[in-house]
Amino acid sequence: MKVGGDLRDCAPIELSGNGRFVLSRNDFAPAYVNAFQQGVLQERAAEAIEALRSCRVCPRDCEIDRYNNKIGVCKSGRLARVASAFPHFGEEDCLRGWNGSGTIFFGWCNLRCVFCQNFETSQFGEGAEVSAAELAQIMLDLQEMGCHNVKFVTPEHVVPQILEALVIAVECDLRLPVVYNTSAYDSLESIQWMDGIVDIYMPDFKLWDAEHCRKYLVASDYADAARRVIAAMHAQVGELRVDENGLALRGVLVRHLVMPGLLDDTRDIVHWIAPYLVARHLRERDGSILSCTQSRNRTSLRRNQPRHFRR
Repeated sequence: MKVGGDLRDCAPIELSGNGRFVLSRNDFAPAYVNAFQQGVLQERAAEAIEALRSCRVCPRDCEIDRYNNKIGVCKSGRLARVASAFPHFGEEDCLRGWNGSGTIFFGWCNLRCVFCQNFETSQFGEGAEVSAAELAQIMLDLQEMGCHNVKFVTPEHVVPQILEALVIAVECDLRLPVVYNTSAYDSLESIQWMDGIVDIYMPDFKLWDAEHCRKYLVASDYADAARRVIAAMHAQVGELRVDENGLALRGVLVRHLVMPGLLDDTRDIVHWIAPYLVARHLRERDGSILSCTQSRNRTSLRRNQPRHFRR
């Protein structure tokens, strides 16, 4: 992808799969545009905003009235809080490209990660509350700057507000791919609202062991929630696809931070992703059972799988 300091060359083989994972830019349209044209985006936004009256937007299930600015675990009321928005060049090449990923950092969070690198934003609520029109304008400004996508960071608790703003942004000709960059501590309902809206899901699968989740994230049910929603994301958009220059257009990109002393969590997460998400896609794509080669490998995979998923 990078030639003489310029990323605009061709998609690297690890992204393109020799063309298997390339989606022509000319054939691409953001998912939310079609949803808007069919009235689906508007319906989802209205439904999600109404759901704030007894909020279950994330797995905390606080059921408090955020619509009228009551505060639960995420400390957010009716409006989303934006800490910053700018072209981000510190992301994966397939997102940042040569003009940057149009990144919107939301204030507050539904987790309490002890290792959070954006603690001032996630726990102290840096930033300012914005209306739907203001959030839409931020998206449009990032598009005007030439960013390759609009990326929502820590969106788990503000899905209704994002949907509400997208309606306005699409009317004003937003046409960039939307990236949903999440901790994966989302409710399944939120991810269902985003079905046919989000182009690229980028979940961060942090930890596997329930006690580690309790100790380091203050959410013992984190791994259960993450498995549930990452599987749903993959079912919606499939494997990551890029354009001819290696820029991401659609699919799932899973991140994982390897933690010191917690390699068993890393091992369990990788062993879950490999046989369950990848094999599931192959079955759906081919409409048949795994190949003989994959079947031969299944026994060795099973030996190393976490006990929770052995059959």
